[in-house]
Order: sequence, then structure tokens, then C-alpha cells
Amino acid sequence: MAKESFDKEIQFLRMLSLTSGAYNRKQYAERLGISIHTFDKTTRRLKEIMQTVSEQRTDSEPGKEMNDLARFQYGESAEPMLLFLFRAKSMKETEVKRLVLLLHALQQTPLTAMELLDACCEDLPEDMALPDEKTIRSDLKYLEEVGVIHKEPGGRPYRYLLQQDVLTKLTAEEQLELYDFVDIMANTQVPSVQGYLLRDSLKKAIALSYPQEEATEPFIYKYHYYSRILDEAHLYPLLGAIRQRKWVQFIYYSPKKPSSYSSQNTNPLFEREAEGRLNRILPLEVVYDHQYGRWYVVGYQGRRGFVKFRMEGITQIEEQDAANESYMNQLKKQWANLSRYSWLVDTGNTVTVQARFFHPTDGQRNFILDRVKLQGQWGTITPESNDTFLYEIRVNGTTEIKPWLRSFGSSCEVLAPRRLRQEMIKEWKEIAQYYEPVREDVQLPDHDETE
Repeated sequence: MAKESFDKEIQFLRMLSLTSGAYNRKQYAERLGISIHTFDKTTRRLKEIMQTVSEQRTDSEPGKEMNDLARFQYGESAEPMLLFLFRAKSMKETEVKRLVLLLHALQQTPLTAMELLDACCEDLPEDMALPDEKTIRSDLKYLEEVGVIHKEPGGRPYRYLLQQDVLTKLTAEEQLELYDFVDIMANTQVPSVQGYLLRDSLKKAIALSYPQEEATEPFIYKYHYYSRILDEAHLYPLLGAIRQRKWVQFIYYSPKKPSSYSSQNTNPLFEREAEGRLNRILPLEVVYDHQYGRWYVVGYQGRRGFVKFRMEGITQIEEQDAANESYMNQLKKQWANLSRYSWLVDTGNTVTVQARFFHPTDGQRNFILDRVKLQGQWGTITPESNDTFLYEIRVNGTTEIKPWLRSFGSSCEVLAPRRLRQEMIKEWKEIAQYYEPVREDVQLPDHDETE
């Protein structure tokens, strides 16, 4: 589960990436709801992590400030700077050193749990507490679950060996092909964090085993949402809570609020009211909005009924008691019925939306029709003329479908409902005003003069 310090760093990095370092220290601290001292402490910790990651990479530029790394550049989007936070999130220093010793011992020879206990106790620093057999077996179970080690054939006592098939059974060319595949999947699919970590590990393996080979970067990915990567910190805990039917509790900060975080009040002298709201829900479903790069969690909250939250506003999440299986199944059926016409997670009144789409001119490929077929979900398409076709769909409210219709520009005309049509007309008129001349006496050149 994400701890308080990790939540604080997530919100700090999210704001840094969205603003490209436009705020000063005081403005950042006010926005985060923390003191300037805490802000400086968080900045130092992130710089230490960044420095550690930079030392491991041969292509990093020394001396780069965090603000420089946060500025969005298309050519560097395949290496998400924010991902380094996940590398330092989940383990204590004692766990890291113990696992490193276990993996080092298992590189060449299969060993039993007791042999690994002796090796670990022998090499651990004197000032660090020695593990017991239960701790070592727990570490081995974790490493086996994540696929880092495997049991050798045979009975008890079990012997373990490092899983090195990628290094030992694939040629250099096969490793590069695997790297390219993981690179594409991590940058185009969701969730992506585990793919990025695998991609990073493959790059190190290729450089270590085949120094003459270089992992080329043949792809550039333009449409990245760094917030999407940060929101995945809560994805797996929520999915685990759904599988185990666990209630969860968290502090939620609405995106409409000026503050996105507030430190826990440990000193009564500095106690203040937090802007976040405590929520307790039984999570039912996780939804991803590919258009805006947002994660949502849908859950049940007693008297409020079904609720949905954007993951970017969730902090200090904790698992609680479990719900009855039949009760959980009943809620899932109710939500499925309620949301069957939701474009995403909207639960408004069901309306029928009708729109006319215009085909491209001059013999172009009909990308308009292709896109409507791909993204139009359960809507129906009816040919109208050689130049147009009609699209009709029933949805719960028009809030979520409106940006999709607007993204077609002049290739889409909303016909019904009338209220949505009037809203679209108003918005397009406002957009047209942005392009009006600032001065009334400005004369724009005609088409002939520009030629």
C-alpha cells in the first residue's frame, strides 16, 4: 500500500510535470498543503533517488535539475522520468540488502533455504539485524512469485536458482527483438509501469551480456500522460481489494480543489483542517479513460450509493474488512445494469444522441468512418448520402461523449438531443471568438494576395 511519503511524492511529481517547474517553492508548498521545510525535504529525497538512477544509466546527463527533467520533450518520452519513483517506493533498506545477497548467492549454484540463511547472515553488515529462517522463506516465496527465481526439480529440501533464461537461452538478436516488443507494449498499452521496469531490466541485460550490441531507440511516442503512470501506484492495491472483496479507506482531493495534498497532522500545535475528504468504499471496478489518460475507481458507499473517483486525487489508501461474496456480486450486477449505457462512468439520465458525420473529400481514406467504427462503442451507423452518414447511440448523460464528438471538428454535426446541440453551438462560437482580430482595423489578406 502507498504510504504517506509516497503519496506526497506522487502529487509533487504530478504538479512538477504539469507545470514544468513554473511555480516557486512557496507556491508548490501551498498547493501541496505542506510547509516549505517539508517541500525542501521532499525535493532532496527525490534528487537523491534521481541521482542514484542517473548513476546506473550511461545515457544520462549529469547536473540536470528536476525541473529540466520534468519539461516534456517528445524525443525523451520513451524514458518517463517519473518512473524512477517506483524503483524506490516499496522496500526498506534492510529488505533491499537482504534480497541482493540472496540473488547474488543464487547466480551459479542451487541452494536451500538454510544454506541461503547462512550466506545472508555471513555477508550482512554488523549493524544490521540478522534474519531468521521464516524471513528467508518469505523472501524466497516473494522472489519465486515475481519470477526472479525458480525451484529446481527434486523433493525436499527445495533448492532455488536464479531465473536467467533471458540471458542464457536467447541470442543477442532475440534479446533485441524482445526489447523492441516490450518497448512498444509499455508505451502504447495500459497498465504500463511493469512494462517500463521490464524494459529497463532488458536494456541492462543486453548491455551487460553483449556490450558490442546497442539497444537502439527506433520509436518515439508523442502522446504520453505522465499522470497515468503515477496513478498506477493505486491500481494494483485497488485490483487486489476488488479480488479479495475488501473495503478501502482513503483521503480524496477533488481536481477542482486548489490543494492536491495535505500532510498528516502529527504535531497538535500545527494542526489544521485538511481539504481532502475521508472516504470509505467497496471498490467494484477500475476504468481507464484513454482520451484523457485518467484512471477511475468505481465503488459503493452505503447511503451515497455508487460513487466514482479519479485516482489522481486518492491518497493514504488503506485496506479494511472484507465484504460478503453474495453482497459483492449483487452490487456488481446493480452497477453493470446502471452503467450499461455509460460512455465511461457517467450515471446521468439515459438519452439518445444523434450526429451526422461528413466523409473526407478529394478521395482521401475515410478515416472519419474508420474512427467512428473503432471508438463508437455500441452506437449504430446508417449511411445517409455519398457525403454523410448518421450515428446514433444511447448514453447515460452527454458529459463524457461531448469531448469525443467535439474532437471531430467540422466533420461532425450534432442533431439530437436539442440541449446538446445548443451546447455545442455555444462552445464553437466561443472558440471562433478566440480567432477574431484583437484590433478592429486589422485587415487579413485574402487567399489571392497570399499566393
